[in-house]
Amino acid sequence: MPYDLYHPLPRWESTPWTACSTSCGGGIQSRSVSCVEEDIQGYISPVEEWKCMYTPKMPVIQPCNIFDCPKWLAQEWSPCTVTCGQGLRYRVVLCIDHRGVHTGGCNLKTKPHIKEECIVPTPCYKPKEKLPVEAKLPWYKQAQELEEGAVVSEEPSFIPEAWSTCSVTCGVGSQVRLVKCQVLLSFSQSVADLPIDECEGPKPVSQRACYSGPCSGEATEYSPEETKLLYRSLQEFDELYDWEYEGFTECSDTCGGGVQETVVTCLNKQTRESADEMLCVTSRRPPQLLKACSLDPCPPRWEIGKWSTCSLTCGVGLQTRDVFCSHLLSRETNETVVLADELCYKPKPALVQACNRFDCPPSWYPTEWQECSQTCGGGVQKRDTLCKQRLADGSLLELPETFCFTPKPDTQQACKNEDCPNEWLLSDWTQCSVSCGEGTQSRNAVCRKVLKTGDSVIINSSMCAPLPFSSLIRSCALAACARHNRPAHKQSPHIMAIKKIYIQTKKQKKLHFIVGGYAYLLPKTSVILRCPTGRFWKSMITWEKDNKRLISSAHITIAPYGYMKIHRLKPSDTGTYTCTAGPAQEHFVIKLIGSNKKIIAGQPAGIKEEETMRKASLNEALRTRDKHNNGILFNRSKAEKRGHLADPKSWYDDIILRLLQHRGWPGENLESWEAQESTERNVSSEEDESREYNLPFTMVTEQKRLDDIIRNLSQQPEELKDVYTEQFIVQLAHEVFRSHLEHQESVLKASQQTVDSTLVEYPLHRYVSGFTSSLRTSSAETFLPTSVDPASGLLRPHQKPAILRKISAAQQLSASEVITHLGQTVVLASGTLSVLLHCEAVGNPKPTISWAKNGEEVKYNDRVLLQPDDSLQILAPVEADVGFYACNASNALGSDSVSIAVTLAGKPLIKTSRATVINTESPAVTVDIGSTVKTVQRVNVTISCQVAGVPEAEVTWFKNKVKLSSAHHLHDGLLLIANVSQSDQGLYSCKAANLRGEVTESSQLLVLEAPRPLSYLEDLTAMLSSAGTSIHSVLASPSGSKMTIIPGRSALIGCAVDGHPTPNITWLYSGEPLRLEHQLLAAGRILQILSVSDALHGEFSCLAQNEAGSLTQKTSLAIQDYWWSVDKLMACSASCGHKGVQLPQLRCLLDGAEVNISYCKEKPKPALQPIACNRRDCPSRWMVTSWSPCTRSCGGGIQMRRVTCQCLTAKGNSVPMSTEACAQMSKRPVDTQNCNRQPCVEWVSSSWGQCNGPCIGPRLAVQHRQIFCQTKDGTSVSSDQCSALPRPLSTQNCWTDICSVHWRVSLWTVCTATCGNYGFQSRRVDCVHVHTNKPVLEHHCSWRPRPANWQRCNITPCENVECRDTTRYCEKVKQLKLCQLAQFKSRCCGTCGKA
Repeated sequence: MPYDLYHPLPRWESTPWTACSTSCGGGIQSRSVSCVEEDIQGYISPVEEWKCMYTPKMPVIQPCNIFDCPKWLAQEWSPCTVTCGQGLRYRVVLCIDHRGVHTGGCNLKTKPHIKEECIVPTPCYKPKEKLPVEAKLPWYKQAQELEEGAVVSEEPSFIPEAWSTCSVTCGVGSQVRLVKCQVLLSFSQSVADLPIDECEGPKPVSQRACYSGPCSGEATEYSPEETKLLYRSLQEFDELYDWEYEGFTECSDTCGGGVQETVVTCLNKQTRESADEMLCVTSRRPPQLLKACSLDPCPPRWEIGKWSTCSLTCGVGLQTRDVFCSHLLSRETNETVVLADELCYKPKPALVQACNRFDCPPSWYPTEWQECSQTCGGGVQKRDTLCKQRLADGSLLELPETFCFTPKPDTQQACKNEDCPNEWLLSDWTQCSVSCGEGTQSRNAVCRKVLKTGDSVIINSSMCAPLPFSSLIRSCALAACARHNRPAHKQSPHIMAIKKIYIQTKKQKKLHFIVGGYAYLLPKTSVILRCPTGRFWKSMITWEKDNKRLISSAHITIAPYGYMKIHRLKPSDTGTYTCTAGPAQEHFVIKLIGSNKKIIAGQPAGIKEEETMRKASLNEALRTRDKHNNGILFNRSKAEKRGHLADPKSWYDDIILRLLQHRGWPGENLESWEAQESTERNVSSEEDESREYNLPFTMVTEQKRLDDIIRNLSQQPEELKDVYTEQFIVQLAHEVFRSHLEHQESVLKASQQTVDSTLVEYPLHRYVSGFTSSLRTSSAETFLPTSVDPASGLLRPHQKPAILRKISAAQQLSASEVITHLGQTVVLASGTLSVLLHCEAVGNPKPTISWAKNGEEVKYNDRVLLQPDDSLQILAPVEADVGFYACNASNALGSDSVSIAVTLAGKPLIKTSRATVINTESPAVTVDIGSTVKTVQRVNVTISCQVAGVPEAEVTWFKNKVKLSSAHHLHDGLLLIANVSQSDQGLYSCKAANLRGEVTESSQLLVLEAPRPLSYLEDLTAMLSSAGTSIHSVLASPSGSKMTIIPGRSALIGCAVDGHPTPNITWLYSGEPLRLEHQLLAAGRILQILSVSDALHGEFSCLAQNEAGSLTQKTSLAIQDYWWSVDKLMACSASCGHKGVQLPQLRCLLDGAEVNISYCKEKPKPALQPIACNRRDCPSRWMVTSWSPCTRSCGGGIQMRRVTCQCLTAKGNSVPMSTEACAQMSKRPVDTQNCNRQPCVEWVSSSWGQCNGPCIGPRLAVQHRQIFCQTKDGTSVSSDQCSALPRPLSTQNCWTDICSVHWRVSLWTVCTATCGNYGFQSRRVDCVHVHTNKPVLEHHCSWRPRPANWQRCNITPCENVECRDTTRYCEKVKQLKLCQLAQFKSRCCGTCGKA
């Protein structure tokens, strides 16, 4: 449809808003709204409102100026203007609008007052004029020194600036100055300008007349009348202002004699109002008058010091101050004396007051450290730490620990004590040696030192105090045995026998032994045999040989001290010697060794000594709990306990005979390398019965060691007995000989004989090396039948490794060395010096042997050795060597492993592993206790708890510290957890317990679950509900999801997964790590893309991983885009003429919906072509030119302009039209108007005044004149109307003899003190005339700095000052413990010195 035929719809039209009803504080404004209609010609006419109801009607009322009105804002009060008595304080009051800007508009009636009275509760004593000005109060000094000219004070006052120069250079002119209302802010020491109405009293004049002297050449031209008029005007100006008294000031003191000064002011004689002192002639100023006042003496009063700082920062603290009663003796010297408190009538002010009375923040309150848990060797100290709050009343409130935000102090600390003295660490007592009647118990002892760190170390036994024999062996009594014809004794005697076998290898004159063993000796050796007893008199001991009572003879001596002696053994001395102490008996068997290393047969006797001793020793060997006083325990197998020994009648002799005939056994050839004969006999002590005699001329082994060999041989097949016998003999020889050599070396080192080391060490080590090699050769030859036969040269078939399991018990060749095979348990004792673990394996190819301890490879060193035969030897074993040792044999076909337990006597040992086993595929898994097992569900888990201990330990299983019932699969130390599920997860513990103690090890079972997808994510749902619809979200899925999003928006991608343990989530974009701007929320399960760009066309994925597996979920983004649309035309730019155009309207669209054009600003805009519109002639209208300049600059003028009627055509031409054509459209504008109607004004000045103003230099003063603004007809008007004109000067400098002055000073007075900090001296300072040398008013000299008339002197420390109290409250100072503060210590020197 063509535009000119289009008829617009009616519309609402409004008038402009009216002015707001109020300027602030919220008002209203209104407008009228009507419904109008525009016809085709463009004319607008009102119509009925119902025609516009298709759109809402515009509001007709709206609020306006809703900001707060300006209001008065009062600043803080300044300090009081005085330090005693009554004064004033001031504050600044400003009018502040809602923006915080200082402005006007506040109600003056509601303005707060800017000053008020203040009282300082200290009476004032003003000194007389004899004191120097500097010794007075600062405000008084300032007022006296600057009495000429006004200065800014703490009370609002008019402050005039300097007069301008005189407006004329000769004759009478005028001077002007600026007068401000100002106040001094004492708290900030700054000057603030105030409105004029803030200052009280008359405002000083801002204009005055000035006279600059006669003008050159003008004096003769003045007529007499003019000259008289000129001088009369000046005389009238001088006589208009004069000085007058206006009473006296207030008394300077309220008591003790003060002064009052006259008040002299400059008055306007006509108006009787105060005027600026500059208008009065200075030389006419009347003198200052003084009169005495307040002559009554001052009563005693309280002198009050300042409060001290508060003792606490919160809660409730205390402040103290000095208060004493004083009396002013002399006003002139200002001397005071301290009086008794009773002489001051008013109540004494408080000395102490509470301060900082508010609650403290909660904090920790630790108690004192308790005593150390140990007196030495470390230990801990403990204390309680509570969270408390100190309240404003001083009490403490206990709070929960969460109320204290600072870190909690330590509640436990290590003690700082010293190392403990060396001490014996004793083991538990063994069981009683008998099952009935009276027996013995023994225990081991280790010397240890507890360090101050709490750690303990095992040290040499010689560093501990000697241990009584009774502390290691004690008697025990059980139920009485059934005996015939012998009453049971409650405490029967016992004999402390030693079960050992001695083999003499070298001739010696005399040897010492203790009953209980066997001795194979050389003939002609004297023997001393002791019988140590308990609870029995040694003199009552009886001796027998082969059941025949012995009596003393020349050959055998029976001593009454519990021992017997055989002189030079002969074959008839062989036999069994019996020591009897009441019901107790012990035997000792003596056999002789011939020169051919054969055992010499003895003469027949009543009983066979071998049978007696061997039966006793073999019965002892078959006990299940078998322990020697200083020996080693072995845990025997059940087969050993059930085994039956063959007839052992001659086995001791057979073993000793084989040992003597071994090719490496030493004989008389030892003499070739033995040391000197200084060690011919063993050192013995008849008093120390607990000592064990290791004889240097004999080879010694435990009797129990031979019993073990006999028992092992009895369990072997007949065809292997010879092989094993040879092996055991070799081992026994090696152990016995090495034990002997170690003892010999210790003896040689102990002896302090000066023997050349080369004579001792070289042969010794050479022999050791040779003997050891011979033993190994013998051992290798012995084991040839169990290995490859080198003679045949035949190769055996290939075979997997197999470790030979030995059922034999540990071999004990001496009290200090253990040799054992795998599958056994070795129990260490304090005397164990070596442990040798044998590992024999068969297989083809030959297996490789390796050793592991507790699952870790054994680290070899100088103490843990791998022997050539692959045996593992541990020298000087310590507690750290305890554990399970595994021998691993492997070749190309497979491997085999067998373990052996090495433990301490007593508490059980559990084989543990600290490995972490992760199983995701295997249907079954087996681990040792101590491991951590992580496995998937539906798997069979077996936990092994291999236990070693003497006595045998009982195994108990627990889950999460709860004992497992018998319903679980428990057998042989194995725990089977079948078909594992989440409910089986937990801590499984194995407890091994026996009579000596218990030990517990645990394994953690964690059931794994691979990551799996979830259908929802709670965190994402909660986040979307709080963020609204502005954020797009999607959940990633294994198959892939998709989300459509607008560029620039934020997007949330959720990764809903579950698993155990909680999966770790990694986000990827197109398979690579994220590089775009993002955030990870909800522990990484939500990815927030902060701003989606057009380039995000790839795929986002989340990788969820845990120990059970991984899961990948994906999603992709589809990006929506913005574009420009051109589908409408804008309104025409003109209603007529030649410039009307229409432009196509650009819109920014997203999915067909219009959005803000800013989204499309980076998109290329389409080309737009303007379309012409409304190209038609415009209606006639009035055209006007600019106004012409005004005809006058002031006093009223006129302006004119041209007015024509014209028409703008469609071609752009302006065509003149008739006046009637425009008159029909609108009223004709005016072409003339008035201008510059303000009156014409000018500056007018008076004549210059006399040259009697303030002196500004030598003979230089100032003179003034007045400046007025008036109209041409002489009418005075406001100066503001002349502000546009240059203002004449109202002041100028002039020469006068009055200003020929200077300062005159006298000599200094004597100093008031000879030392200290309070001495001062003064001098007289006067302003005098240069010519007459007479004093004049000081303000004439103010242009020069005034010399000081007071100064300090003799500022040196006073010596030998008496230490005494100078205040009455010193006892309070001492009670409050304030003597440490300097201000109290100096005032209370006497009292604090005594404290």
